[in-house]
Amino acid sequence: MDTTTPPIRDLLQRASAVIERVDAEWLLAHALGRPPGWLWAHADDPVETAVREAFDALVARRAAGEPVAYLTGTRGFWTLDLGVSPATLIPRAETERLVELALDRLPTDTPCRVADLGTGSGAIALAIARERPMAAVVATDASKAALAVAVANARRNAIDNVWFRRGDWCEALGRDRFDLVASNPPYIAAGDPHLAQGDLRHEPAAALASGIDGLDAIRRIVRDVPAHLAPAGWLLLEHGHDQGEAVRALLLATGFTDVATEPDLEGRDRVTLGRRH
Repeated sequence: MDTTTPPIRDLLQRASAVIERVDAEWLLAHALGRPPGWLWAHADDPVETAVREAFDALVARRAAGEPVAYLTGTRGFWTLDLGVSPATLIPRAETERLVELALDRLPTDTPCRVADLGTGSGAIALAIARERPMAAVVATDASKAALAVAVANARRNAIDNVWFRRGDWCEALGRDRFDLVASNPPYIAAGDPHLAQGDLRHEPAAALASGIDGLDAIRRIVRDVPAHLAPAGWLLLEHGHDQGEAVRALLLATGFTDVATEPDLEGRDRVTLGRRH
């Protein structure tokens, strides 16, 4: 190792002047091929020139706004290690609330059928499948590139009870019926200024925005999904913090019962659910 190069401690301090410290740690760990926690025990280790140059390039790209998950190609979700790419949304912690609520409504010891609409990286489908190995999970997406990422993630995590289908929302479900359908659809209003800020600038627009009020995809799912739910089957939808009332109204108008909105860990409306009458 080239002992004339700066140690890990100095590299992180320098990078933290232009990006968040936690981002710098993830990027340096990625460049070194180590877990982030390894850095603390090796703060005084010198870093080879090639690794330092790779790290500097990653820092520059992060400073220009590229998401850390796309730079490292991975993101943790639930108990899974997921590959991600610009073809998919970056899985976020708040979506784990949707998984929790789905698992609360699925049996642990008998077969059941589940669908995940707009699966992206496969996060929701794979998390449910991991926790409910007797479930048959169908994951759909209109994007061929996104489905390729999801299929690779199923292999990466050795999960074999998920089947992937290409199609727009319920179109890929055919005549099948499910005990539970879950979705994290696009729900940001077109033209929302947040779409031009932060990580959202780099994520696929079609997976983020949906019509003037952000509810176009949710309206379509609520309209079409009853034909694909078994009697008393559940629909669970993730949405924006200010959309709970509107989504509840859509479900009630379509005839769903037991309609409710559940908050995320920060107390904000996050998931609305209902049961087929």
